[in-house]
Amino acid sequence: MTALHSAPRRQISLYPDDLRYTAEHEWVRSPGEAESSVRVGITHYAQEQLGDIVYVQLPAVGDEVTAGGVCGELESTKSVSELFAPVTGTVVARNEELDAAPEQVNADPYGAGWMIEIVPSDPGAVDQLLTADDYRSQVEG
Repeated sequence: MTALHSAPRRQISLYPDDLRYTAEHEWVRSPGEAESSVRVGITHYAQEQLGDIVYVQLPAVGDEVTAGGVCGELESTKSVSELFAPVTGTVVARNEELDAAPEQVNADPYGAGWMIEIVPSDPGAVDQLLTADDYRSQVEG
């Protein structure tokens, strides 16, 4: 009988280097060359601290958000937590799938669990956010 070999499991980075972070545990994915919006979600650390997320309230498309201001709410089996805007700008998309499947935030916080897209008033504001190393230092202290 031969031994079965499984493919190595892909390790999900807890702090992907291609993202920027806030001290309040939001992440921001910078736009591609042809895009002007940034995608926003909460970090793996944040979703782990919250526990099973059961409800997500997000701003509407067209809403103006201010960096550091509350722009949504996450309800989990443990608590209710606010979502803070990482940059000032206009909301141009929201992840409608989270209405029916908020658990995607827990399952894939950096992918299917994204929350909103914002066109920043100042595109350079993203560069002022924490790097992965800065954020890692903050949460692992």
